[in-house]
Amino acid sequence: MTQTQNPDTSHPTTDAEPYPDPRYAWYMVGLLTVAYVFSFVDRYVLGLLVEPIKADLGLTDTQIGLLLGPAFAIFYATMGLPLGWLADRKRRTWIVGIGVAVWSAATAASGLAKGFWHMFIARMCVGVGEATLSPCAMSMISDSFPPEKRGRPIAFYTAALSLGAGIASLVSASVLIWAKSAPEIQLPLIGVVAPWQLTFFIVGLPGLGLAALFFVLKEPKRRGQAKPAAIGGAGGASLWDMLGYVGKRWAVFGAFLTIFCYMTIIAYSQGWLAATFIRTYGWSAEQYAYVNAIVTLSIGPLAVNISGWLSDKYYKKGVEDAPLVIAIIGAIIILPTGAAAPLMPTGPLAFFFLGLNTVGIAMVSATGVTALLNITPREIRAQTVAFYFMCISLAGLLLGPTAVGLITDMVFGEENIRYSMALLPVLFGLPALALAPITRRNYNRELQRIKADGAP
Repeated sequence: MTQTQNPDTSHPTTDAEPYPDPRYAWYMVGLLTVAYVFSFVDRYVLGLLVEPIKADLGLTDTQIGLLLGPAFAIFYATMGLPLGWLADRKRRTWIVGIGVAVWSAATAASGLAKGFWHMFIARMCVGVGEATLSPCAMSMISDSFPPEKRGRPIAFYTAALSLGAGIASLVSASVLIWAKSAPEIQLPLIGVVAPWQLTFFIVGLPGLGLAALFFVLKEPKRRGQAKPAAIGGAGGASLWDMLGYVGKRWAVFGAFLTIFCYMTIIAYSQGWLAATFIRTYGWSAEQYAYVNAIVTLSIGPLAVNISGWLSDKYYKKGVEDAPLVIAIIGAIIILPTGAAAPLMPTGPLAFFFLGLNTVGIAMVSATGVTALLNITPREIRAQTVAFYFMCISLAGLLLGPTAVGLITDMVFGEENIRYSMALLPVLFGLPALALAPITRRNYNRELQRIKADGAP
């Protein structure tokens, strides 16, 4: 089906109009997923380069924790809200194209850093660019698939988390091995560079070509609501309308977020895993990266897509809270596996538990947005998704990597980082899981209210 351009989205379509041609809708999902892979590669690669960056720039574990977390989170999380507001009104494909170009250039610029603050600013710019992607992507997917078919495309998109981590591991390991074997790496205009600097250039610059594809991608039509002024006025719902809506339902959304904040805290803390394997098991960065790539690529995407398939299957069977139930099961898996992995006596055994942990993280990440969209009115979907990502990203990036660095520096010591990693899942997992029954009860009440209002 041919789509008309709709750069100004203040006049959405009605649900009576058919959804886009599934082939083109899936092409769009595929392109968004590739962008998400690129974003995660650019975000993840720093964690694999901790030790050489520490040595060359003279940084502490606490400073590395700030680069892995807060530097990226400052704008990645906070820019999501205004960008979500923009995505509810303007052409989302162009917003994504600009964002991809910004984060790709900033990743490459990370290779030029001469000190902590240079790297900090580069990471901030990566966060600005990546903040554009998920609010636009989830809104575009929501407008391209009916509610009972959203689980699979959203899970497919979310699988980029695992793909990005695996690809980042492979690329980084390959570049490091090649660079270490070369006597000297000299680039035009830049001069001699270290292997970690070259890695940033190699993973960052290809994204500029990807950005161009979004400027020719068709914009999906907005799926309007029967009562378009239900939230906001004729000009569309504002950021304050969204915050007011969520604020009135704080018990629902607050409890809902605990499961997904817990997941991101653990996921982002794993930026320290390369350093943990180096210090605990005597592995090289390349050895860790290759094994991590194998484990992540073989388990993560499959677990994410199975979770999305199960979500759709049980939703169609009448289990309307299926996405949330799957997420809670995933959160239960994360706690024991995350705590046990760094305490294992050998690296291979640690990776066995990390593989199980990856399944849990995949289950939570695959179903979070699907569950959220089911309790969110159409007028504020992009903004609410942006708010969701802001909350879980702030929690994950501020608390995950930073807590590991601080606990290591102040309590266990650099060589005992494994204990910091083992403590985190228990510290944040127990409260989230204790609240899970209340989370599910509140969520089901909201589902029934939304259903009564006639908003899928």
